[in-house]
Amino acid sequence: MSSNSPVGSQVSLTQFKNLDNKTGEVNNGYIEADDLKDCKSTKNDQSGVAHYDHHIDPANGQANGHVVDVDGSYDESGEFLLKKKEFDPKSANLCSRGVMVAQEGLAYLWNNNKRIIMAVFGIICLMLYVAYFSYAMYYRFGDEGSIRLLVCTIIGVLLLVYNMVVSKRIGFVKEHISKFTTGSDKAKIRRIIRWVLYLMSTVAMVTLIIIFVAIDEPRNLLSLAGLAAFLLICFLTSHSPAMVNWHPIFWGFSVQFYFAIVILKSRWGYETFNWLGDRITEFLAYSNAGAAFVFGDYAKITPFNGPPIEFTGVYTLHYFAFAIMPIITFFSTVISILYYLGIMQAIVKVIGHFLSFCLGTTPTESLNAAANIFVSMTESPLMIRPFLATMTASELHAVMVGGFATIAGGVLGAYIGFGVPADHLLSASVMSAPAALAISKLTYPEVEVPIVKSQNFNRIEKSNEGNVIEAACNGAVLSAKIIACVVVNVMAFLSLLKFVNATLTWFGDRVGIKDFTFELICSYILYPVAIFMGTEPDDCRQVAELVGVKTFTNEFIAYQKLSVLIKNRKEYLRYIGQFGSNMTYHFSGDDLILNNWNNTRLVKGIMSHRSEIIATYALCGFSNIGSMGILLGSLSAMAPSRRKTMARIIFRAMIAGNIACFFTACIAGLFFQEFD
Repeated sequence: MSSNSPVGSQVSLTQFKNLDNKTGEVNNGYIEADDLKDCKSTKNDQSGVAHYDHHIDPANGQANGHVVDVDGSYDESGEFLLKKKEFDPKSANLCSRGVMVAQEGLAYLWNNNKRIIMAVFGIICLMLYVAYFSYAMYYRFGDEGSIRLLVCTIIGVLLLVYNMVVSKRIGFVKEHISKFTTGSDKAKIRRIIRWVLYLMSTVAMVTLIIIFVAIDEPRNLLSLAGLAAFLLICFLTSHSPAMVNWHPIFWGFSVQFYFAIVILKSRWGYETFNWLGDRITEFLAYSNAGAAFVFGDYAKITPFNGPPIEFTGVYTLHYFAFAIMPIITFFSTVISILYYLGIMQAIVKVIGHFLSFCLGTTPTESLNAAANIFVSMTESPLMIRPFLATMTASELHAVMVGGFATIAGGVLGAYIGFGVPADHLLSASVMSAPAALAISKLTYPEVEVPIVKSQNFNRIEKSNEGNVIEAACNGAVLSAKIIACVVVNVMAFLSLLKFVNATLTWFGDRVGIKDFTFELICSYILYPVAIFMGTEPDDCRQVAELVGVKTFTNEFIAYQKLSVLIKNRKEYLRYIGQFGSNMTYHFSGDDLILNNWNNTRLVKGIMSHRSEIIATYALCGFSNIGSMGILLGSLSAMAPSRRKTMARIIFRAMIAGNIACFFTACIAGLFFQEFD
């Protein structure tokens, strides 16, 4: 017996060289002689090297490369399957055999008529819902609940019609459109139509700017200078300025422009997104139930001399950890369920088709941009994972910019928990999708020939969970990683920022400069960015500071700082409402002191509502230094062969993502309007 065998073991061990078929590494090791003889997956070549396949350890689910001496096998997913017991029908009683025959009959009926059964079941469910909806509208119509039911029903019907009818007929329509758009005999007509549409859209945009901005709010025109400045910077620093295709750029900004008109300048559009924001806020509040149960909601303190004092909402005393983080878990779970049910794919496909049609971008770029509205920069590429290895550098750049220019649904819920306006966060996420594609195509135009075709819209990866429970569980487990990333990043960067500020303050004190901090440096260096976005001059240093914090640390810290300023303005308005013309205040550095409220200090002062909204749009993206490593790591894992290309363009993509956010903020500053 070899000296390496376990104590008390009587088996014979054979030393051999083994080649791991997965990694290609050769290692010396020992294996039981009987196992080596009987194992079908082990073979030797002429060099005496034993080849064996990875096996999944049932205990931890990891590949261990060991030969398994059990009656079992592994399926394609790596799950260990034991050998089935043979069943003898004669050994069962009559009742058991009858139940088994019935089960087999039902299984046969289901397997051979699955589509018909599902269609009948769907029709019955639809008829029942129509009956419920009709009675609900008759029973009580006019309140908020009936409007909510009506809106959800309309959206559901539109998605159902699109995915069951329109999406199946769109190929036929595209075939005829393609003949017109690619035929050499129609080149002159296409050119005329394109320029007519350019002219019509330009005239419409200029007219709307004159009507809604130049006449009512002429000071907002400063944001136009910002749009021109950012476009010029992107063009001058473009990877290949001579090959820029202005078609997706023009229509990307046009889509964003018209969307902003609807949201920010029309009463019904503003009210619609305000209503959606309120519904999202209301929906996310349900996460408090889980947080209260896990972290505790009730406490009772009994003083030495006095009656006991009872508290509720105890978990909110540590608001960030015990109230904000559960929102991420709740939202991640819901998104995972929607993906399993196919609802999210249906929504993303609709938006992707729309962006591709308007901007002329490829399916992969468009689908990724649409998915970024709802999920994070590391999750949205999963929908186009089969194509990542064969995408052009420009397409990969667009995927990265789309991730950097938007935020995930889970953290959006966290920012809403901070008190940032939900309606503007929601509209910023939607408006940044076309802006990201436009900026990406300007900074890194297409210099290669894409091979992904339009029919690839139907190849979106589907959820691989077995049922809704598994989808919900996977979504909750996935949120643990997101929460861990948020928590450790916030702790690390806040600590680092504190250290950097202490160091800078020390250096400043040596030469008589007080409060020389990182934020102070950003407030001056990024001042032009803030002023070009249309920020009020008095607020430019504060907005520039927030942009600097977001870019060099992360947007979570920036939104936390913005939430303080939002709360300060609300406190200041309450102060004015209470004391009116008798109120007095003074400044202590950047802090505002309210004299009539026992010298209450509003840290960092206040900003105007318009500047708050501009900052909300400017910060709405993952474009910061830390996110570069996260995105590069996730994309490299999906397409290892493109790692060098992605590493080469990721910094450019991060800057472009920031500019896309600034561009969206310019649009918000251009059309900002106070509604009562």
